[in-house]
Amino acid sequence: MPPPVVELSGLSKDYGGGVGLHALDLELQAGEVLGFLGPNGAGKTTTIRLALDLIRPTRGTARLFGRPAGEPGLRRRVGYLPGELTLDERLTAEQMLRFLDALRPAGTPPADPRRRAELCERLRLPPSDLSRVLRDDSRGTRQKVGLVAAFQHDPDLLVLDEPTAGLDPLAREAVLELMREAGAAGRTVFHSSHVISEVDRTASRVAIVRAGRLVRLESIEVLRSSLERRMLVRFAGPVPVDELALPGVRLLEVDTAGRAQAASAASAASAGSAGSAGAAGAAGASAGRVLLAVSGELAPLLAVLARHPVRHLAFPEPDLEEAFRQHYSGDAP
Repeated sequence: MPPPVVELSGLSKDYGGGVGLHALDLELQAGEVLGFLGPNGAGKTTTIRLALDLIRPTRGTARLFGRPAGEPGLRRRVGYLPGELTLDERLTAEQMLRFLDALRPAGTPPADPRRRAELCERLRLPPSDLSRVLRDDSRGTRQKVGLVAAFQHDPDLLVLDEPTAGLDPLAREAVLELMREAGAAGRTVFHSSHVISEVDRTASRVAIVRAGRLVRLESIEVLRSSLERRMLVRFAGPVPVDELALPGVRLLEVDTAGRAQAASAASAASAGSAGSAGAAGAAGASAGRVLLAVSGELAPLLAVLARHPVRHLAFPEPDLEEAFRQHYSGDAP
């Protein structure tokens, strides 16, 4: 087995009162696209800078491709887009890209000009933008230059800190596609973001950080399957509230004859309390709809629904937004 592309062990950074990083353990394998989620200040950028040896840890170690992250020769295998991109504003975008390519370690082949041209085309960076000095460019154009610089030598590891910041919708789509292609080609992508929908579309695994601590690390599939999902059911007849009192099913809202019953009354019906019979009877008096929160096995719930006339059923695939809310609700640790 080859060593992990990224291996962080007990990685910590103390800033003397500010939020740093606390004993983070994380491994990334070849071909993996990791979504690194958290709001501003959660520790995402600190993790990246420690992993690339741009700052030194208070405790713990960072290794890339099985070697200490500080070894200079490793840089040729890494493409990096920082969250706070700084470019030489005296240069044109074309000159900046060639300059960054020239900084490669000795003996490393230059980036293929055809690959650079392809990236510029896909990111909508036309010759007119490439020939203009960077001081006159927009934030979005500068971000595109940084992305081309990160991708142009097809590195084995891409570390992208908020890669779609400042981009228009078409350029954002191009960046997401480039990340998916990199993973499919066996390259590793470390995608740090607070845009949950983008991570949901690109990542094979997700890491969620909160106040400098890793609070969740799962594959997309496992994370989705663990979430409580919503189900909206419209019945042609009475809502069978009492039959819906099943393990793993919560009644969030019951609406009969245009009148919404309180979620608390529905919950009481699920609990089988003495007052629930009246609530159930009121809810089931006429045709209506019910909104459910579902976790666990679906078979018992589907068996109940099969016994009643259902006009409409919506059961959307859960996304990462719910998982993110779950880990950021309440007070931070």
